[in-house]
Amino acid sequence: MPPLFVWPPEPYILALLGVGLLIALVAWLPLALRNLPLSLPIVCIAIGALLGRYAPTPVVPLPGEYPRFVEHFTEFVVLVALVGAGLKIDRIFGWKRWAVTWRLLGPTMLLTIASVTAIGVGLLGLPLPLALLLGGAMAPTDPVLAAEVQVGPPTSGEDDEVRFGLTSEAGLNDGLAFPFVHLAIALAAAAASGGPWVTEWVLHSVIWETAAGIAIGWIIGWLFGWITFHIPADSKLAQTGDGVIAISATLIVYALCELAGCYGFLGVFVAALAIRHAHRSHAFQREMHDFTEQIERIAMMAGLLLFGGALVNGLLSPLGWREVLAAILILFAVRPIAAMIGLLGFKAHRSEKLMLAFFGIRGVGSFYYLAYGLNHMKAGDQSGLWALLSLVVLISILLHGLTVTPAMRSLDRRHGRDPAADDGAHDGASRHPS
Repeated sequence: MPPLFVWPPEPYILALLGVGLLIALVAWLPLALRNLPLSLPIVCIAIGALLGRYAPTPVVPLPGEYPRFVEHFTEFVVLVALVGAGLKIDRIFGWKRWAVTWRLLGPTMLLTIASVTAIGVGLLGLPLPLALLLGGAMAPTDPVLAAEVQVGPPTSGEDDEVRFGLTSEAGLNDGLAFPFVHLAIALAAAAASGGPWVTEWVLHSVIWETAAGIAIGWIIGWLFGWITFHIPADSKLAQTGDGVIAISATLIVYALCELAGCYGFLGVFVAALAIRHAHRSHAFQREMHDFTEQIERIAMMAGLLLFGGALVNGLLSPLGWREVLAAILILFAVRPIAAMIGLLGFKAHRSEKLMLAFFGIRGVGSFYYLAYGLNHMKAGDQSGLWALLSLVVLISILLHGLTVTPAMRSLDRRHGRDPAADDGAHDGASRHPS
């Protein structure tokens, strides 16, 4: 007679169990946390820490040990988050309408990159290329973990300056952060070989990669939008209700941008804006957004479980007082001061400016930029940089996760919205797309 229980279980069966539990948490946790001063990322990290401490795992998920995996996994998570962010922006593109975006992308990010670079050189004693890489990685607001401070789903009406500014900044900051990551790589290569780098960096990394990314994203996004909503046939894709087409557009745009040697993150976000523009009021926009949000949430939770496991397995052990001080300065001084300077003269309530400055969340995107940079330069063991970045992300998740619910509810009341009513409407809409 076979045993009633198979023990020890096969790793494959445990993996199936884990994936099933993960998907269940994706569905249940947002509802359970809706009225609590907690965020989904905090709970995911806590669960990952418990698993990393007590569950048998074949590997210790330290990012410095698996830099290629970190680069490609975080790359995918950010891609899905970017298309979701682009699909939910209701505001029509325009220089004046997007004024808050240019302020956060221009002076705010440039000041942030310069300040973090100075901290890296002056406080941490890093070589200039590594300090600049740290600045480029730390500067962008994360499109993944910042979802709770972004605009609501398509046509939801949550389009205040705070939510819109943080959403559009998170979507477009690749166009400014990535050139500085490439500058760090170019400086490292020049230091090793002594070759020229200025002309190539300006012409290729700044001008070509930005312009080509925008062009490819807009063309492919327009094409997908036309096929989905306007092709003259009874079999319009929008009638199928198959939101997976958004993931298809994401992967195609990103692959084409990579083949053209330009910024794929920028292209994906622009493509999502173009698809959104193709038919702004169609219910299929909501279906595409909801599908991408579910994929993003599953991938994000998997990444944060690994992050939690790494935290209890020595990820932060290389930290010293200099790194702790640097993390505090980056979160509590650099971003807030840079944002307040960038928003000088912008017509908004002071509380809204403070929220824009405060909720510059660091997360998955920063891991991608650091992994990408270190994988493309000879930097040796950089466990200290990984530890510093992880501390910044951890503090950011805890700090912003505990404050986001009351802050956003206060903002909604200021704009005459009932937060409880909005939550109920969004839950119903996400379960039953119109």
